Amino acid sequence: MGLLSGALPDFPWDTLAPFADSARAHPGGIVDLSVGTPVDPTPQVVRDAIAAASDAPGYPTTHGTLALRSAVVDWFARRRGVPGLDPAAVLPTLGSKELVAWLPSLLGLGAGDVVLHPATAYPTYDVGARLAGATPVAADDVVARLAPGTPGADDVRLVWLNSPGNPDGRVLGVEQLRAVVVAARAAQARTGRPVVVASDECYAELAWDEPWASQGVPSVLDPRVTGGDLAGLLAVYSLSKQSNLAGYRAAFVAGDGPLVGRLLEIRKHAGMIVPAPVQAATTAALRDDAHVSEQRERYRARRAVLRDALEGAGYVVDGSHAGLYLWTRPAGPPQDSWATVAAFAARGILVAPGAFYGPAAAGHVRVALTASDAQVAEAARRLLGR
Repeated sequence: MGLLSGALPDFPWDTLAPFADSARAHPGGIVDLSVGTPVDPTPQVVRDAIAAASDAPGYPTTHGTLALRSAVVDWFARRRGVPGLDPAAVLPTLGSKELVAWLPSLLGLGAGDVVLHPATAYPTYDVGARLAGATPVAADDVVARLAPGTPGADDVRLVWLNSPGNPDGRVLGVEQLRAVVVAARAAQARTGRPVVVASDECYAELAWDEPWASQGVPSVLDPRVTGGDLAGLLAVYSLSKQSNLAGYRAAFVAGDGPLVGRLLEIRKHAGMIVPAPVQAATTAALRDDAHVSEQRERYRARRAVLRDALEGAGYVVDGSHAGLYLWTRPAGPPQDSWATVAAFAARGILVAPGAFYGPAAAGHVRVALTASDAQVAEAARRLLGR
């Protein structure tokens, strides 16, 4: 199909520019709650690690250092309930977005292949399928979509899960994850063609509601999900959110060892290598839980302020059980998300329209927690008319 074929949608945030201009015209200026980019300082433990590794004249390894991969393995065991991962089945990536965008291509997908993704979803799942020439299909009921006799079921080659979900904060439980894995493996057995399940889990350390806050958000690599077999399964993770490392592009993918090995070989040829200082910083961040707890509490406090203000101003917050966003709609009759964006902009607050996340999301807006305490307080004041 080709990258210049015009098959890609416009970059969504470019269409938000007029509303940003409207919000900036507010007498108090703009409060930008539209993008989930961290604003708090990068933890000192990470800054020390990258400084210590700054003398890096040689090429880094594409596979990542053993120290980094071991830190990922330990983190999965300690924080995600996934013991015994093989360090060889871990691969650092240049942030998680590039892996999401390029995974269908790296897997060799193309015309006639189907990529399933959530109906309310981060747009890069759709874009990645298009880049490969495959067909993106929005589907929340993955099990039904993979069932024998369902039109197109035998063409599915990749299933994207996103838990906790961006933008809606939806969390998939062990039973839901296991059902998807079972269905994907049944489809593979039926067709003789690989069906990969990739789970984007980068908000997993930011759970707010029970049972996830106390029990943790389950991973697709959890033994209760996999039955002890990681074949065909990948977990994608980023430190951008939990460690304020968006500027470092620090992320990784882990799971099926042979599959990770194939991704590694392609990435070696393509020169897709995480810089050595970033590898050192990632290792340090994964070994330190204290800064993650501190950042989680910052977001917890901001979330409480914004949620109270939104509900006090007549909005409803749906889902949002985990993650960095409040999935919001006006109370009463459904309203197009762009109209809601305009109403927020009139108060000098910029939010993201649900239209960015698929037709199923068109009645909501995404309100990010990633603003300073002062900006969050100002947004709350404006919402409540104080």
